[in-house]
Amino acid sequence: MLRVEIVAKGDVQRVGYRDAVQSIARRLGISGIVQNVEPYDVRIIAEGEESALKEFVRAINIQDRPIRVEELEVKWSAATGEFQYFRILRGDWQEELGERFDVAIRLLHRSIELGEQNLAVSKENLAVSKETLAVSKENLAVGKENLSVGRMMLEKQDLMLEKQDETIEELRGVRSDLKEHMEKRFARIEGEIAEIKRAIRELVLHNKIF
Repeated sequence: MLRVEIVAKGDVQRVGYRDAVQSIARRLGISGIVQNVEPYDVRIIAEGEESALKEFVRAINIQDRPIRVEELEVKWSAATGEFQYFRILRGDWQEELGERFDVAIRLLHRSIELGEQNLAVSKENLAVSKETLAVSKENLAVGKENLSVGRMMLEKQDLMLEKQDETIEELRGVRSDLKEHMEKRFARIEGEIAEIKRAIRELVLHNKIF
């Protein structure tokens, strides 16, 4: 068991620092005291296991407004066992009441600052949302134009397909007519050839007879 005596300097009085120190000490199982010392510092005496005390020293170096520790003067020694638990040594009631009011006012100011920051962030998010909405509208308009162009292209493609079908039908008709014409012509030629062959045979026979 060890003992550590600490003097905390900075914005540590009338900002709720003693309550924060007490909360940390109780969480780590440390006994001791914390008190304001004139003019502006806070004195802390803590006893406990070495590892817990080292963690305690790190944890009480608070930089979270309204608390801002600028310096910790630390002295180590052997534990005395004089403390049963960790407690705050408070001043007279007027001083303590004034500190409570100061803490409340500082926390209120801090809340207002955070509220203003959140409001600024909300305004930025709103502006970004408006820009995003404008871009979305532009994209929607482009999409509609592309859709219109696509429909026109499909209509033209349908017309081309209809023309192609008509051309194919016409070609089929021409091929059918041509086939019929050629068949008739071939039949006529075959007939004419047959007549010529018959005439030649008759001529040959007539010459043989005479």
